[in-house]
Amino acid sequence: MAHFYMEPSRTFSEFLLVPNLTTKACNPANVSLKTPIVKYKRGEAPKYALNIPFSSAVMQAVSDDRMAVALARCGGISFIFGSQSVESQAEMVRKAKSYKAGFVVSRSNLTPDHTLKDVLELKERTGHSTVAITHDGSPKGKLLGIVTGRDYRVSRDAQTKSVGDFMTPFSKLIYGKSGITLSEANDLIWDHKLNCLPVVSDEGNLEYLVFRKDYDEHKTNPTELLDANKSYIVGAGINTKDYTERVPALIEAGVDVLVIDSSDGYSEWQKDTIEYVKSNFDDVKIGAGNVVDREGFLYLVEAGADFIKIGIGGGSICITREQKGIGRGQASALIEVAAARDEYFEQTGIYVPICSDGGIVHDYHITLALAMGADFVMMGRYFARFDESPTRKLKVGNNFVKEFWGEGSNRARNWERYDTGGKAGLMFEEGVDSYVPYAGSLQENLGKTLHKIKSTMCNCGSITIPELQRNARITLVSATSIVEGGAHDVILKENNITGE
Repeated sequence: MAHFYMEPSRTFSEFLLVPNLTTKACNPANVSLKTPIVKYKRGEAPKYALNIPFSSAVMQAVSDDRMAVALARCGGISFIFGSQSVESQAEMVRKAKSYKAGFVVSRSNLTPDHTLKDVLELKERTGHSTVAITHDGSPKGKLLGIVTGRDYRVSRDAQTKSVGDFMTPFSKLIYGKSGITLSEANDLIWDHKLNCLPVVSDEGNLEYLVFRKDYDEHKTNPTELLDANKSYIVGAGINTKDYTERVPALIEAGVDVLVIDSSDGYSEWQKDTIEYVKSNFDDVKIGAGNVVDREGFLYLVEAGADFIKIGIGGGSICITREQKGIGRGQASALIEVAAARDEYFEQTGIYVPICSDGGIVHDYHITLALAMGADFVMMGRYFARFDESPTRKLKVGNNFVKEFWGEGSNRARNWERYDTGGKAGLMFEEGVDSYVPYAGSLQENLGKTLHKIKSTMCNCGSITIPELQRNARITLVSATSIVEGGAHDVILKENNITGE
């Protein structure tokens, strides 16, 4: 006989947070939103942690290299979409990883024997206008000079001209010595009106480059999500079909965290994919999902997953529930999986973060998801509205919108995401093609959302996400109280009606 869940499948809108005592320490300025993204053992720190609990969805209409950079600057992570060729996805990862802050290991290097043509081709491939010239063309070789756009003129110089003939030689460079602090490096940059300062060892080998623009950007974005190399941390989505080809290419491109993109993750296909990654690549982190219950969570954790995504059918462009009749209310799924995660931690000493993916309509739903046990959330519609998403901005009627389509739609052509029985296409759609209201820049909108979350956490007497998860009080609400929660029994002024 089938198993029946007799409790209703609930969504975030059916719950409210009940305030706790707000102490004097509960000020938004004191709130930390730092949260783990990959599993770790009790008493240890995770290899990767987010500075804000936000990730952008593995979607063509949301997460490319531009979004990856923009969100990492704010402290979150993007998972660059996998429904494209291996080469183009790897190139997006490579571009996103090329943005750095502080001390930078040079990734654009040539020798004096290379030509102007080589410089131009390297610039086209990497986007870097500064090229370090070392004796062997390596990032740590003996520094012989620097090439920037001021050292050549494409209209006059022959492309066969040797780099050694037009580079700025080491003897004319202002440079820092090994051990220099970032503050001292930036003083040299400002004192000598430089755009780039090389840092060299006592033996003359190049160690780092320090860029003026990186210092300025870091001051503007103090919560940047950076790796040990001062590159932005970047994620990427993979599928369970071509992972033996895709994963090595993404790792070579520098990806930090992988995630399997699937509408239903409770499958042997995901187990095989996780085991392949774990057995072939040391310490590569991979998330899995999506699941909606304890059994699915434990299956993927035991397969070796580093984090688990929760949610089936709750996304704004997802019609999986409508088409197939499977899924679960996002709140119900998250509550059950969070309990399983905590029990697993108590039994094994291993903490496996969970990501709430889908079902978020209002900003307060994010805080509810965190209070219910999510370590971070994944959103598509939220990020699709911004300048930094890869889709077109259009004017429909009197309003500006951006295109937004699901990975389960025919437009995405993301066949590898599903078990189609060998068919080279989708037999039916699980996502729609739509528009979302254009909202402007990511940073401005994200700042407002983060302030709401921090303010709500203070109302709940918490200044960290773990405190919120331990101490939050959550109540079910009736249909009548949902109506009561908005403006009612008044005539709204026109500027409120239009949302201005």
